[in-house]
Amino acid sequence: MKITVRNALAAAAAGLMLVCGITGCKGKEGGETGAKTVKLKLGHNLAEDHAVHIQLTSFANAVKEKTNGSVTIQIYPNGTLGSESDMVSQIQAGALDMAKVSASTLGNFNSGWNALSVPYVFNNKEHYYSVMDGPIADELYNLTEKDGFRGLTWLDSGSRSFYTKNTPIRTPSDLKGLKIRTMDSQVAIDMMKCLGGSATVMGYSEIYTGLQQGVIDGAENNVTALRDHGDVSKYYCFDEHTRIPDVIVISTKTWGKLSDEQKSVIKECAAAATQEYKAAWLAFENEVLDKAVNVNGVTLVRDVDTAAFQSACQPIYAALKASSPEVYAIVEKIQNWK
Repeated sequence: MKITVRNALAAAAAGLMLVCGITGCKGKEGGETGAKTVKLKLGHNLAEDHAVHIQLTSFANAVKEKTNGSVTIQIYPNGTLGSESDMVSQIQAGALDMAKVSASTLGNFNSGWNALSVPYVFNNKEHYYSVMDGPIADELYNLTEKDGFRGLTWLDSGSRSFYTKNTPIRTPSDLKGLKIRTMDSQVAIDMMKCLGGSATVMGYSEIYTGLQQGVIDGAENNVTALRDHGDVSKYYCFDEHTRIPDVIVISTKTWGKLSDEQKSVIKECAAAATQEYKAAWLAFENEVLDKAVNVNGVTLVRDVDTAAFQSACQPIYAALKASSPEVYAIVEKIQNWK
């Protein structure tokens, strides 16, 4: 039976309520009576039909239910409150309580987060999940306490690979001379230099036109980008160079105003949302890939020489060790994690 993303997310929402009950989130019978009522604002930059928004809505509903209504979370999607960096700045200024942002964005506020954007820092998905569900992620969550916010939990955002208008990418040499859109990230720019391509920094909203008009030859992102760019892309090539999680962050000022029980409920329900979202994300990926292949005719290139890409990226590690030993120490810790 084919599992659609909507069905998977409906199951995730039901599972979230169940897991919260099992792990200690308290409902009406066990809820905190007389607790100070707080209304929190949570921003993100994705559409309301995106799996992230649906999961965050389930999370907000679970928190309201399990705190007996003492904590409500209002979600602002579609970049209503600005870019990810804007939202983090608003959290620091006390104008926003929570946001879902990429770990790469957090690297602009604390360099330690840049460790998660280093190409091939994770061996595979299993290694990635193990690190993000363990103590290394907990250490990262605490890095920005002094900067006015802390990490709460993470959401899978898949692996990032190259997709192109005309050229299949199987080895680094296939990128030679190609203009590839990257995020405004020094690590991403350095990676393209190592791989022989030309990094072209532009906003996500500009990619479609860039591919259509030949301003760029390709881009790099997770497979769900094909939902927007599948009809102007011919190849999606699974080199899986990075796995950069999304992170839900919360203002330390807001966190400090919550009671211990409210904090406990939010943490437990956030952790439950993370686990439920793994299945929802996979269903979302599969749904997008199905349309990309069967409707838009995108060719999925899986016979990629991953070892060649890993080897080509080694200068990034050497440069990081020399220029940012504190970030390199986190990279080593990740790579040594079993």
